[in-house]
Amino acid sequence: MATILLVEDARDLARVIRRELEVAGYQVLHAADGRTALALHERERPDLIVLDWMLPELDGLEVLRELRRSSGTLVLMLTARSEEVDRVIGLELGADDYLTKPFSMRELIARVRALLRRAELLRLALAADREGSRMPVSYGPLHLDPDQHEATLDGRPLDLTANEFRLLYLLLRNPGRAFSRSYLLDTVWDEPVVGDRAVDNAIHRLRRKLGPLGERIETVWGVGYRLRPLQPPG
Repeated sequence: MATILLVEDARDLARVIRRELEVAGYQVLHAADGRTALALHERERPDLIVLDWMLPELDGLEVLRELRRSSGTLVLMLTARSEEVDRVIGLELGADDYLTKPFSMRELIARVRALLRRAELLRLALAADREGSRMPVSYGPLHLDPDQHEATLDGRPLDLTANEFRLLYLLLRNPGRAFSRSYLLDTVWDEPVVGDRAVDNAIHRLRRKLGPLGERIETVWGVGYRLRPLQPPG
């Protein structure tokens, strides 16, 4: 059973939303202000947060900023602010979806289900990519053997950090597949990392170490990175 943290200071609305979410099969926690919400999130680690924008003490955007410093918990924002610029601000700060008031409970439940379903698919993909195959892979003159933790280019050893090795191995196993920076962080890095610069820096180092072959690691603007597939001979 997924746990949802509802952050809404309007009592009547919060009561209705909580009832509908519980009827839909979710466990619901409730906070009426931003500071309580952050404390509950830290203690209970919910699967999704339904977050009102206008809150006492600490508004929804500040709560979202604080959450995104250390957590990727799904966030569905609720707000009466329907201007496009407001939606953009919320999404750019890290909200996963946005619902303006007034809204129907049917739509709210549908969006909650869609977000949780997407998160489950991502979890399965992450698990598959983390475990992956342990078979050696080759890409032209580049060879990686994960069991031996050996990487060679033109027969010469490559000096790669553990994260660089895992990152390169993931790209080599999936030529042509575009990976977002956040996905790479979740898949490759064992330790929590804030921000995307760790990925950018690792890609920069890989490109440099791979020489001319490094140019085949392409930047996908607005997404992340991919390894360009090798052209078949002939």
